[in-house]
Amino acid sequence: MLSVLRVHLPSDIPIVGCELTPYVLLRRPDKSVTTEDIPESAPFDGHFLRYKWYRIQSDKKIAICSVHPSEQATLQCLGCVKAKIPVSKSYHCSPKCFSDAWQHHRVLHERAASAVNENGPEEEELFGRFNSTGAGSLPASQSAPSLTNGASSAYPGAITQRNGGEIWFEVGRCKTYTPTADDIGHVLKFECVVVDTETKLPVGHANTILTSRVIPAPSPSPRHLISVGGVDLMGHLDVEGRISSTGTFTVLSYNILSDVYATSELYGYCPPWALSWPYRRQNLLREIVGYHADIVCLQEVQNDHFDEFFAPELDKHGYQALFKRKTAEVFSGNNQTIDGCATFFRRDRFSHVKKYEVEFNKAAQSLTEALVPSAQKKTALSRLVKDNVALIVVLEAKFSNQGIDNPGKRQLVCVANTHVNVHQDLKDVKLWQVHTLLKGLEKIAASADIPMLVCGDFNAVPGSAPHALLAMGKVDPLHPDLAVDPLGILRPASKLTHQLPLVSAYSSFARLGVGLGLEQHRRRIDPTTNEPLFTNCTRDFIGTHDYIFYSADSLTVESLLELLDEDSLRKDTALPSPEWSSDHIALLAEFRCKPRPRR
Repeated sequence: MLSVLRVHLPSDIPIVGCELTPYVLLRRPDKSVTTEDIPESAPFDGHFLRYKWYRIQSDKKIAICSVHPSEQATLQCLGCVKAKIPVSKSYHCSPKCFSDAWQHHRVLHERAASAVNENGPEEEELFGRFNSTGAGSLPASQSAPSLTNGASSAYPGAITQRNGGEIWFEVGRCKTYTPTADDIGHVLKFECVVVDTETKLPVGHANTILTSRVIPAPSPSPRHLISVGGVDLMGHLDVEGRISSTGTFTVLSYNILSDVYATSELYGYCPPWALSWPYRRQNLLREIVGYHADIVCLQEVQNDHFDEFFAPELDKHGYQALFKRKTAEVFSGNNQTIDGCATFFRRDRFSHVKKYEVEFNKAAQSLTEALVPSAQKKTALSRLVKDNVALIVVLEAKFSNQGIDNPGKRQLVCVANTHVNVHQDLKDVKLWQVHTLLKGLEKIAASADIPMLVCGDFNAVPGSAPHALLAMGKVDPLHPDLAVDPLGILRPASKLTHQLPLVSAYSSFARLGVGLGLEQHRRRIDPTTNEPLFTNCTRDFIGTHDYIFYSADSLTVESLLELLDEDSLRKDTALPSPEWSSDHIALLAEFRCKPRPRR
């Protein structure tokens, strides 16, 4: 007979939207041990496993701190309630928590006030005393009527059940369960029992395990689309979130941080539950879908995650998916955990015309065969073969260009999605990979009148040789990066050119005017390079590695997704965090196709 040896949950803390799948260890009649599922539809030795999930309705409704989601809340911000901000953001675990978070928390009120234009004076009355006295001076046990900092008790009167104990509600009958909003503040119980196939009765004792209290998924503040002309476009979004213009389209580029790299050793400042893939994947999906981009370029997408999660989930939202994985096993040696580049596009906006796959390893082999002496081939390949790839997709637009295009002329767009080698001591390899990609795109451009979009994580900061090649079409022969060239693959420097009229989309932020809060967006751009101050923010590094380049002769930038503020991210130390599930931030640009001259 089957018997359950052990049941445990992989996550320390369950969260709304975080899929929970317990680990069940079984012993078979032959004494072998397995973790395989044995459903009623496929019994083993006349037995199967039955699963049930219960929610324990305790005698007290628990509110959760919005800053420290593992802590019970004791204070509620009245300003949030009045401004109709989501109630989950109003809770704090202590006056000190409220005080420490105030600099960032007040932004919620400012946005709400600007949206409804009715709470300004009353908010000042509620919170003016807070800034001068400080909530930290108030004892945590102080009762609601005597609080003077805009906070009150988060709890209603205690609800006592008839039996004086706990009531258990059955909420699921599958091995996997995703907590809902109704579960917040309550403990879940998972039950697993062996059942006889004929009698349908349990055999032996049920094995159970309790979770911690379910906590709400942190919800990051929305990022607005900012017109490069200086108008906040949030008020001009249609019902699906896209800009209400038939001649424009949006492109998203995002390194989502592969699960195989998301370790506590690298990101020890991120809570383990927020670093777990079941949580991160749901948080990433919510974020990506929320941008409503027409074209989505993701990097560091694991092979298994593309097949089992992103492709089917984004398909539900109308996206067609294409994927190119790296060319060798990385770190784990597991074929399924190789990451790569995934490109998605809306079927109602574009159709797929052609796909090109760039494997830099193949280019490295061709290069060494042609240029490197036989005695040095092994050394050269060891340096150049780094498994990076690029995915190039040609799409045809299904939308009109507002009548300015040639009648009957197809509107094509070429989208390149890449992830360049990460190692900082391989500057020659980075530059060679970027140059190889651009030469391939030049061939495509020569064969068709087609706008180019070059997206990805280039692992190169503004001002580096790869960035210079992309942005200016050439590299200064005296550039310090060219000093690192042990294989001689960058010589002569005059060959490091391309003819594509590429411009960085986010450099358009430099054209923003003043007023209406636009100055804060300008401050998030480096004035010397006109690139974002950062797109990658960890405890050990902050800088820009991600870009969206476009053909300036055939496309114009209409708007850009606002950049994040370093101070707001540093409140959680760095990325990833409970709010943002990658160590990179997403970039998004809205483009319009320029009218082409008639021929």
